[in-house]
Amino acid sequence: MAKVPKIQNFLENLVFVWFGFALTVTLAGDSIQIPDWLQILGRSHPLVLHFPIVLLLLGASFSFIPAIEQNSDLKKLAQLIWIIGINFAGISVLAGLVLSLEEYSGETLNLHQWTGWAVFILATVLYFLKDSSKFFLKTGSLLLALLVVLAGHWGASLTHGETFLLAPIFPEETAQTNLSDAEIFKDVIQPILQTKCVSCHKEGKVKGKLRLDNPEDLVKGGKSGPFVVGGNLKESLLIQRIHLPLDEKKHMPPKDKIQLNEEEKTLLAEWVKSGAPLDLKLHQLDTGSSLFQLASSRFTPEPVYSFEFADAKQVKELNNFFRTVHPLSPESPALVVSYFGIAAFDPASLKDLEKVKKQIIQLNLDKIPLKGIDLSFLKYWTNLETLRLNFTQLDESQIIKISEIHWLKSLAISGNTLSDKSIEGLVNMKGLRQLFIWQSGLSETQKEKLKSGLPQTTIEFGYDDRGIIYPLNQPKIEQDNVLFSDSLEIKLSHPIQTVEIRYTLNGTEPDSLTSPIYQHPFWVYSSGKLRAKAYAKGWISSNSASSIFMKSGVLPLRVKLLNQPSPNYKAQGIETLFDQVKGKNNHTSGEWLGFTNDAAWIEMELDPSKKLKTIGISLLYHESAYIFPPTRVEIEFFENQRWNKFLNEQPKPSTKINEIRPELIQYQVENRSPEKIRIKLHPIPSLPSWHPGAGAKGWVFVDEILLN
Repeated sequence: MAKVPKIQNFLENLVFVWFGFALTVTLAGDSIQIPDWLQILGRSHPLVLHFPIVLLLLGASFSFIPAIEQNSDLKKLAQLIWIIGINFAGISVLAGLVLSLEEYSGETLNLHQWTGWAVFILATVLYFLKDSSKFFLKTGSLLLALLVVLAGHWGASLTHGETFLLAPIFPEETAQTNLSDAEIFKDVIQPILQTKCVSCHKEGKVKGKLRLDNPEDLVKGGKSGPFVVGGNLKESLLIQRIHLPLDEKKHMPPKDKIQLNEEEKTLLAEWVKSGAPLDLKLHQLDTGSSLFQLASSRFTPEPVYSFEFADAKQVKELNNFFRTVHPLSPESPALVVSYFGIAAFDPASLKDLEKVKKQIIQLNLDKIPLKGIDLSFLKYWTNLETLRLNFTQLDESQIIKISEIHWLKSLAISGNTLSDKSIEGLVNMKGLRQLFIWQSGLSETQKEKLKSGLPQTTIEFGYDDRGIIYPLNQPKIEQDNVLFSDSLEIKLSHPIQTVEIRYTLNGTEPDSLTSPIYQHPFWVYSSGKLRAKAYAKGWISSNSASSIFMKSGVLPLRVKLLNQPSPNYKAQGIETLFDQVKGKNNHTSGEWLGFTNDAAWIEMELDPSKKLKTIGISLLYHESAYIFPPTRVEIEFFENQRWNKFLNEQPKPSTKINEIRPELIQYQVENRSPEKIRIKLHPIPSLPSWHPGAGAKGWVFVDEILLN
C-alpha cells in the first residue's frame, strides 16, 4: 500500500484538470469548434459513465461501515476507490458535454447535465472534506447517491424515452383501439415514428433540427426543409430518406438502428399520398384505398359481442314473408333485423322482437310507414348500433325519441322532414359515427349546426339538385372467398337502394347501356374479375369497385422453382403456389413469393390425360412498394418431347401509383394437354421516371397458379 499516496496525489490533481476542461466547454458552448478526434471522447460518454456510478455509490456506502474507519489499510483503499470514481465522474461530465453539442437540446438534457455536474462537484467536496464530521459525510453521501440516480434517470430518458426507468413498475396502458375509433396519424403513423424515428428526433435530441414526437413540429420540418408535403411523395423528405440505400449517410433510420419494414414504408408513403392528414378517422377513408386496407389490419374491425346467443328456435320463428332475422355471422350472437313489403307491415310485429332485443345490433325499416308509431321501445335495446329509417314518414317527436339512443353508431333517416327541435336532438348524439340525412329539407344553417355539433360524425347530406352534381359511392361487393372449388355466390349492394348497379365479370369497365344490371345475388363457376358501378339520375356514376374470384384448379404431379424468390419473401416456397390460400393485400403477410433480381420461373409436370382450358396467375400490384406488373409473361408447353413457346406477352404496365390490389391474369389454352408447363414472370428491371424510386429494381409478387 506504500504507493497509494503518490497515486492519490496524482489523481487528486487530475480532478481539477477535468474540472477545467468541463467548465470551458460548459461556458463556451456553441462558440467552440470540437475537432473530430474529440467527438470520439464525447461518444464514449455512455461507456464511461458506468464507472463513476459504481465507484461513487460504493465509496458513499463506505462512510456507513465503521470497520473501514478503524482499519487504516481499508480506509486508504476506500479513499483510492473514491478518488478514482471522482476522476471517472469528471471524464463522464466532459464527454457528456462534448456529446451534447451534437444536436442535443431541451429540458431533459439540462436536467441530466446539471445533475451530472452536481455529482462531480459534491463527490469532490466530500472527498476533500472527508475528515469533517461523520454527520456531514453521511448526509452528503446519501445526497450523492440520490443525485447519481437522478442523473442516470434523465440520461436514460434522453436515450430511451421519458418513462424508461419506471416502465416496469408503471407500465403504459395500451388500450386496444377499434377500427371505427382509430385515427390515421395518432393510431397508425405516430406509433411507427415513435418506435423507429423519435429516438433521434425528440425533445432533448433534435437531430437535423427536426422533432417527430409531436405533430406540430413534424409539420414544421427541420433544417433541410419540409419533412412531409401532403400529396407529394417526391417533395417529402420522409419518403426520400426512408428509401435511400442503407449505406447512405442520410438514410432513415440510420443503419445501426432498427429499420422500417416494407409494410411500414408503404403505410408512410400511402399516408403522405393521401395528404398526410393529422386528425382524420380511419373509417372516413375509402375502404378500397390501400391506406385503409393496410391500416385497418392493425385494429379489431368490430368489438366482440359478449352477450348470449338468442334461442335458435325463436330466431327461426321470427322470420316470415315480410321480415328477416339473421346472425351477423355464423359465429356471432349479434342479430340483424330487416323489414320489407309496405303493404304487409303490421306495427304490432315490432313487439315480437322483444324476445331477442338484447341480441339485435341492426334494425332496417327503410320505406316502412312508421307515422304515429311509438318508437320509445328502442331505447331499451341496449346493444342496437345501426338504425335505418329512410323514407319512413317520421315526425318530430319520433326523431327526438330516437335521439335518446345515445349508443347508436349509425343512423339513416333520409327522406324525413326535420324541424329545428329534431336537429337539436340529433346534435346530442355524440357517439354517432355515421348519419345519413338526404332529402330532408335542411337549410344551410341547419346543416352547419349538425356539422359543428357532431364534429366526429360522418354526415351524408346527399345532393340538393341546385346545379351541383355529386358522385355516387362505390357499390359494395360481398363474396365469402376469393378462391373457390366449385362455385361462388356474389352479392352487390349500395347505401342508396334506388341506384342501378351494373357489372362485368371479365375485368372491363361497366357502362350504363350494355353491361348487365344487378338484380339479385348470382353465382360464378370460373375465374374472373368483377367490376361494378352505381348509376342514378342526377348523380355522377361511381368509381368502379372491383374484386377477383379464382377457381382452384387441378394440382400438378410435380412442380419446382427454376429461380428462387428473395429470402425476405419466400413464404412456404413452391407449395405457396398451389396451397389454395389467397394471399392478403399485404406483401409482408408471409403468403407471397417475391422476385426482383431474377424472374419468377416455375415448371410443372401435369397428367397429360387432362385437358387444360385456362391458366390463371394470381399477382399483387403495389407501386408504392415497387411491386409492378411483370414486364413480360412467358409460357412454354412440353409436348411431343420438345418445349414449344405458347405465349410471350407484355401485360398492361402501370402508369401511376395506385392502391394496393390483387390481380388475376388469365389465358385461354383451348383444351391442350401438355406434359409440362413453364411460366416465367419478368420483374420490371428499372422503375419508370414518374416513380419516386425511379431507376431502382421492381418486384413481381405471385401467390397462386390456377390450372383449369
